[in-house]
Amino acid sequence: MAKPRRSVDWGFPRWRGYEGGREATTVRLCDRHGCDEPGECPAPKAPNSPERWMFCQKHAAEYNQKWDYFEGLDKAEKAARTKAEQSENAGYAEAQHYGWAGSGDGSRSADEMRALDVLGLEADADFAMIKKAWREKAKEVHPDVKPGDEDAAKAFQAFSLAYEVLKQAEERREWRG
Repeated sequence: MAKPRRSVDWGFPRWRGYEGGREATTVRLCDRHGCDEPGECPAPKAPNSPERWMFCQKHAAEYNQKWDYFEGLDKAEKAARTKAEQSENAGYAEAQHYGWAGSGDGSRSADEMRALDVLGLEADADFAMIKKAWREKAKEVHPDVKPGDEDAAKAFQAFSLAYEVLKQAEERREWRG
């Protein structure tokens, strides 16, 4: 009598490889006549209908190419619908103050922009310019140059902190690659 073969997954079927299962997978094909690609993109069969066509990406793009959201509406209805949608999405416009909102390409954070302002530099300054500006400003107000001057000490701390913020940001950029 043959001994039953022991399973290699020890009761944990997820340990099997991807080809471990032998059952067939169901693939829905594109609903476009003659297309053999998988149909993964739903498209409505009619307005306000729950029924959907299932197209491949190529045919879904073709299906939606000339679709007009405002089709069949007169100018007043178009304006009313546009205004209603803008008021529904107003929260996104109000939240813009949380993001970076200075000049430039958006690669610098708000802290970096404040540090550049302290050093008197533009948003597109490279690190060599930052270092040069920091050295010049720090030499003017260094505690050894102006001993006992409270304002100079505060200015030196501000310049040093601004340089440290920009230096760490530059190191992060280099680390990311």
